[in-house]
Order: sequence, then structure tokens, then C-alpha cells
Amino acid sequence: MNSRRIFLQNIAMASLAVPFTNFKLYEEKTLRVAICGLGSYGTRVAEAIQSCSRVKLTGVISGTPAKIKQWQSKYNIPDKNCYNYENFDNIKDNPDIDAVYVITPNALHHDQVIRVAKAGKHAICEKPMAVNAKEGQEMIDACKKAGVKLLVGYRMHFEPNTLEVIRMRNNGEFGKVLFFQGLCGFKIGDPSQWRLNKQLAGGGSLMDIGIYAINGARYMTGEDPIWVTAQETKTDHNKFKEGVDETIQFQFGFPSGATASCLSTYAMNNLDRFFLNGEKGFVEMQPSTNYGPIKGRTNKGELDKPHTIHQAVQMDEMAAIIFDNKRPIVPVDGQEAVKDLKVIDGIYEAVRTGKKVALQL
Repeated sequence: MNSRRIFLQNIAMASLAVPFTNFKLYEEKTLRVAICGLGSYGTRVAEAIQSCSRVKLTGVISGTPAKIKQWQSKYNIPDKNCYNYENFDNIKDNPDIDAVYVITPNALHHDQVIRVAKAGKHAICEKPMAVNAKEGQEMIDACKKAGVKLLVGYRMHFEPNTLEVIRMRNNGEFGKVLFFQGLCGFKIGDPSQWRLNKQLAGGGSLMDIGIYAINGARYMTGEDPIWVTAQETKTDHNKFKEGVDETIQFQFGFPSGATASCLSTYAMNNLDRFFLNGEKGFVEMQPSTNYGPIKGRTNKGELDKPHTIHQAVQMDEMAAIIFDNKRPIVPVDGQEAVKDLKVIDGIYEAVRTGKKVALQL
């Protein structure tokens, strides 16, 4: 009888244990985010956050009171979580905000991210992180000093088809990488917009969309370039003033001997293409960096990973990086961004001097 009772107790305990295998051992923390800059991309991020599992939009920072009112109504944001560019240092006393996503013109990122860090909040910054590598490093240093994380909006680092290409390359399925091509461009409109203002943008097409080819060359080849050459073409001097590039072609060399040829332009449409060639195979992606779906093929067939809302995946992944110290396959931290800024600095120097510029990333 005693053995029978023990047997029945064991059965009961086993049956009780089964359901609990589906429960998490801890509750995942939700990242509470304030968006700084309520323009078109800030709006896109805000909409994406609504479908996130680990991120909540809890605050806004803007210089336009009417926009703040609109966002308050749409996203149920209380007055105490709304700030302007003069008073947002007060977020240091707001427990409803864990991080601030800076989505303002490029030249404003540096000062705003440093203010976020000094307020003790994690900083997420849209790319390019700054207008040059020196400013970028200062942002890294400020966040490190404050003990907060600095992440950058590299949404493509979480895109499924892009990650599949990286997996294939890492597995040697393309063999030795030989060549990369990145074409990024569209015909820009309104000549009065901030993207064509040197003081706000820090440059022209290279800062805005050329950075996709720069960053793409690095994650597609798996290497950092060691030299760059570049040439600028400008056809409209009224729209593209001094220091605002219209079209730049640039070429890289990598430690393995692989090379890259890229184009960044504000003067042509239909340019969003990556091509990677190796000894055993190739990848062709078009579109390669827009909001999707990303499409492409390799020598083994179509890339068919499901389309995701890039910004939603990015934000949930950033919550995991901040709270769980998750390490993404391709980094999205400040140091990753400074590498791109060093390349941008090198491209502009190559355009100015006409010489091959050595890079140390």
C-alpha cells in the first residue's frame, strides 16, 4: 500500500509540473520610451511601438506644442510626460521614462543624446548618430560616464532576410567574399528641407542614405574597410549648396582583399540595391534597405523570410539589449555607429583631396 501511495503521489506531481513548463520564470520588463522629435520618422516609430511586446511609448519631446497635443490624444500621454527642447532635462525625475529615442536632424543628435545621458536615461539615437566621428565618440563617452546604454536605430540589423544572408556568409555558403555593391538613392524634393541644410544635416545624400551602403558593406562582407576612395558629382548647385553632396561614388578595400563599389545620390530614383559576390555564390537584394518587404535571391534561390515591421522588431530587441544584456548578431551600439562615422569622414576627405584615404576602425 505504501509503495502504491508513493506511486500515485509521483504521478500527481508529474501532472502538476507539465503546465508550468510553458510559463516564464520571470516577467520581462517593459521599456518605457519618450520620442524626441515628432516628425515623419518619429511618427513611424510611434506607430510601430503599438505592436511591440516589450516597449511602450510613455513620453514626447518636441518644440511644436500642437504636435504634442496631437500625440497626447492619440497615444494617451499625460501632461507630466511631455517636454520641449528647453526643459527636457527634467526627465531625470520622471520614473515613467527609461529611454529617449532621439529622432531629430543629424546635427542635433550630439547635444541631445548627451543631455539624455546626463539625465540618467538610456539613449537611442537615429542614424547617422552624429555628423562626424569626434562627436560620436563624445556621445559614447557621455553615456559611459552616466552608466547608461547608447543604441542606434540600425533597423536592418534585425531584418530577417538580411540576417539570413549574414548566416549564409558566416557558414561559408558564398565562399570567400570578393565584391560588394551598394546603390542608394532617390530624387529629393523640397529644397528648403533640413536634409539639404548643411548646419542641420552635416552633409547631403551620404549622411541620409549613403550610410546604408556604408553599413551594408560592413555587415554583408563581415569586414571593416581599410581604405576608401571617392568622387562627388553635383549638377544642381542651387539645391545642393556648399557642403551638401548630391551624388557621391565611393570604393572600399577590405583586409581580405575584397572590394566594394557604392553610390549615394539625391538625383536618381529606383536605387536600393545590394549585391554580394563570392567564390561559391552570390546575393542580390532589391529593395535592400527600405521599409520592406525586403526582397532578394541567392545562388540557392529566393530569400523568403517573413516580412516584419522593422521598427517594432528593432524596439523589442533594444528592450532585450537594455534589460537582458542581449547581444545582437550585428551590433547596434555607439561603437558600431562611430565606425560608420569614421568611414563618412574618410569619404569626405577622399572627395576633398582626390586621394586614397586609409581607415582605422
